[in-house]
Amino acid sequence: MRILIVEDDAETRSFVMRGLSEAGHHVAAAADGREGVFLATDGAFDAIVVDRMLPGIDGLSVVRMLRAGGSATPILMLTAMGSIEDRVEGLNSGADDYLVKPFAFSELAARINALGRRPTSQAEPNRLSVGDIELDFERRTVKRAGRRVVLQPREFALLAELMRNPRRVMTRTMLLERVWDFDFDPKTNIVETHLSRLRSKLNAGFDDDAIETIRGAGYMIRSG
Repeated sequence: MRILIVEDDAETRSFVMRGLSEAGHHVAAAADGREGVFLATDGAFDAIVVDRMLPGIDGLSVVRMLRAGGSATPILMLTAMGSIEDRVEGLNSGADDYLVKPFAFSELAARINALGRRPTSQAEPNRLSVGDIELDFERRTVKRAGRRVVLQPREFALLAELMRNPRRVMTRTMLLERVWDFDFDPKTNIVETHLSRLRSKLNAGFDDDAIETIRGAGYMIRSG
């Protein structure tokens, strides 16, 4: 997952970033509310962690601004304010979850993983089209340049995830979480094996590879 941390306390920010990075996530950080809003609206994140007490723009305002701007990214709010009223206010501002300081990192990580597995409120389109590849969810069909490509269910789900993010590198961790619903690394080549099969079927009869490998980062569907 790509996660944004908006936290003004340098020690807490460093602690959370290090833990999430070691867990396989890609982490960006902001030290105040203004920078947090800028990064959240400028980059594509799977989850955002926002401290409630921030300089410049407070955490509640950050969340409200993002929701008002149409962002549906799951948001976890961190705070030292743990009363029922404070939690209700945080959730009513548009946050999806609320964690009181001090917290155990394992709980923070588990809550972020849970947020990443939640379906978004945005309706899934019936069809996806990237480059010369078309995917139809209703008919469960895939075509490349008008030619039918027969995929197994997991291959179909893997292609759909890549096509939902056409200009974005999808890491192995992201694919494990979204396609296999794994919040841990099974220490197998399951992703690579399915990608190889998917590539073989998509590329049959074509000179160019439909899926690009970004060395050391992940995979991306070619958009042209």
